[in-house]
Amino acid sequence: MAAPIQVQSLDHVTLVVKGLDHSRQFYIDGLGMHEVPRPAFSFPGLWFQAGPTLIHLIGEHPGGSPAGNPLAEEFRTTRSNHFAFLVDDVEAAYVRAKELGLKIVSPPKTRPDGFVQVFLNAPDGFVVELCSPAK
Repeated sequence: MAAPIQVQSLDHVTLVVKGLDHSRQFYIDGLGMHEVPRPAFSFPGLWFQAGPTLIHLIGEHPGGSPAGNPLAEEFRTTRSNHFAFLVDDVEAAYVRAKELGLKIVSPPKTRPDGFVQVFLNAPDGFVVELCSPAK
């Protein structure tokens, strides 16, 4: 059997969105990520970074895929497709998310391994998990 490909880490997540400004507000003002320079692609987009993690947003445009989560809102749960960010304190993040008016999918709960997690809805319906080790 041939040797497997050896991936090193997750480089980025790409999401197609309808409103780049609304998404910028979520990732910067809501999650505290930093906007970083993006190559001069021929289509609209924004890049954000927190530590080594990058989020690449592509604005909906002809020739690209449709924006948003195709899953109906009632099916967007903690067990649907999502991506997660590690935070220092999920409980504090949850309180701040509510203060900021971010849409909550699920309030904090403890996983079997002791991590605590909360789920949010990003613009365009993407499910985002915030998690931290138990205190």
